[in-house]
Amino acid sequence: MKKHFNVAFQMDPWNIINPKADSTYMLALEAQQRGYKLFYYSPKDLSLDNGIVKAKGNYFSLHPDKKKFFQLQKTKVVHLNSMQVVLVRQDPPFNMNYITATYILENLPKKILVINNPTHIRNYPEKLSMFEFKNIIPKTLVSSNIDEILHAHQKNKISIVKPLYGNGGEGIEKLESNQVKNKVIVQKLLNKYQLPIIIQKYIKEINLGDRRIILIDGEYVGSVARIPAKNSIKANFHAGGTARQTELVFRDKKICKMLKPFLKKHGLFFAGIDIIGNYLTEINVTSPTGIQEINRLNKVNIEKIFWDKVRKKIK
Repeated sequence: MKKHFNVAFQMDPWNIINPKADSTYMLALEAQQRGYKLFYYSPKDLSLDNGIVKAKGNYFSLHPDKKKFFQLQKTKVVHLNSMQVVLVRQDPPFNMNYITATYILENLPKKILVINNPTHIRNYPEKLSMFEFKNIIPKTLVSSNIDEILHAHQKNKISIVKPLYGNGGEGIEKLESNQVKNKVIVQKLLNKYQLPIIIQKYIKEINLGDRRIILIDGEYVGSVARIPAKNSIKANFHAGGTARQTELVFRDKKICKMLKPFLKKHGLFFAGIDIIGNYLTEINVTSPTGIQEINRLNKVNIEKIFWDKVRKKIK
């Protein structure tokens, strides 16, 4: 390993990060403990100057024992080709700013490891990439046609609707027997997002949790069951879900095995897949979370596994 190992984090601002729950924080803290030099920037501060990828941001350090846990050095512009690793860790939304950042990052030299591969995080967004595995997903429709959506719900009897590019449980609603109410819910989602939405057949095993499974370089490293709050269908931690220990259950092992070649082929080095019952519901590749919850429940250190695998990949 090079003496000066430089890592850039493309991420949300440090002042909105919760160090007690955030996965990017754990990755950065472990990198710091290994002596890596850390640089932070926001996607909006990327630029492409005659083919050279630049970012305006800050070298930084973390201080877990202090109230202000991060310290930013003076803002500067750096050439990202001076980095060994660039981590794409900002939360979606998947919009033109997001897409433009992936186009810019594609101009980096091949020797720089971008996690995840910018071409394929653009080509395989969270809620659409699962269609690569149609035989293991719930009955799913993506549409902006309200009549088509309501017709699909009639066949499902109970359905879940959600925005195509939301995250953290945003906009998820349950459709049942009240037709008038269902139409209002669907129309509200369509009006708000001005995009197609997803309608899926309700999976009753949600009461056992929505399992977040972390795969690094295609390999299983840990999982956690996210249990919805009482009278809620939202299991995401951001939406009030609670963490429960879980192993690989139902057909989790089979699903992980099926996804491994796809993830490795497309450079999706760090992925968080979501499974309810026997069904794959999302493949999260932009900013997968769950590291701290899995670490606490399973007495593991996923961030150490992550950087060990990065070192092997770079060598």
